[in-house]
Amino acid sequence: MADPRFEKWAKALVGYSVEVRAGQTVAILGQPAAEPLLREVHREVIRKGAFATLIPTMEFGMADLLSEGSDEQLRHVSPIDRFVRTNADVVINIRAETNTRRMSAVDPARQSLYTAARRDLFETYMERAADGRLDWTLTLYPTDAYAQDAEMDTEAYTDFVLAACKLDRDDPVAAWLELKAEQQRLIDWLDGKKEVRLSGPDIDLSLSIEGRTWINSDGKRNFPSGEIFTGPVENSVNGTIRFSFPVVTAGRQIEDIRLRFEDGKVTEASAARNEAYLIQQLDTDEGSRYLGEFAFGTNFDITTFTKNILFDEKIGGTVHMAVGLGYPETGSKNKSAIHWDMIADLRKGGVVTVDDEPFLKDGAFVI
Repeated sequence: MADPRFEKWAKALVGYSVEVRAGQTVAILGQPAAEPLLREVHREVIRKGAFATLIPTMEFGMADLLSEGSDEQLRHVSPIDRFVRTNADVVINIRAETNTRRMSAVDPARQSLYTAARRDLFETYMERAADGRLDWTLTLYPTDAYAQDAEMDTEAYTDFVLAACKLDRDDPVAAWLELKAEQQRLIDWLDGKKEVRLSGPDIDLSLSIEGRTWINSDGKRNFPSGEIFTGPVENSVNGTIRFSFPVVTAGRQIEDIRLRFEDGKVTEASAARNEAYLIQQLDTDEGSRYLGEFAFGTNFDITTFTKNILFDEKIGGTVHMAVGLGYPETGSKNKSAIHWDMIADLRKGGVVTVDDEPFLKDGAFVI
């Protein structure tokens, strides 16, 4: 018997987060633990009259390749990866890891080699999304591993995920449209502004948004969402910032990240844990020490840090910024093989001003 929660989730993904139409080629990616949701999404895509391509992804595959593969094998781009990035009309990605530390023993240099070999493919994917040729969404299926990272039992974590996605509402789409309207109010106020300044505990940073476009992230693409973001002027970022929450990526936890920017570039970087990995990522290529994204979290249904960036960067009252590749639709010109998000919590003592006018104080929007 179908689980009504997953039926509702699938309908929201296929009919709102992306808008699948008859005749489209839809790639559905997901790990086996997400089978209940994968099946409902697959059914919903078929009902829409689209051509569903189901691509199960095994968790051990990437770890084995990075641990055992030759440099030539790491540089090889599979036809499946190329199809997903360059040919599919719609991509629905459902993450469901059962071991979030599987990659922790992999040599970071090999990860960098693998990533760098896919830079052109990554940029093509972003460009197709920016100009409307590609529609995509990413969601996360609750597993024991994610619950353990969040320090919750799996049932409580499942409730957390459903609430963050507004799937606990009678009409999730109506709830997302309500958030979209509030975010648009913020964007309308920011439109035409020039300079953003952040201050607070261990934060003294300025950047330019002049001529850049703010994007209303309203449950489309990321699901859940709840953020407004742009691409800062590349050479405009100056000052220092300490990121309140760890970055958890590729099986590693990088803690107490502190960066200094000068004319847009990260000139000093430190971390209390896994600092060498942080530096290696910043040295990936010529664009990896510049910001490609600056964003405000607006999802006040997410209040708890869970060590998963899909949720954590949306926490209402926080800001996040990503070194590396920028989204072309924002006007960002930064190119890189990486896009690495880091979060600063402004809910206790943080202030953001825009053109010297208050915008955010102690995690609350004050316009």
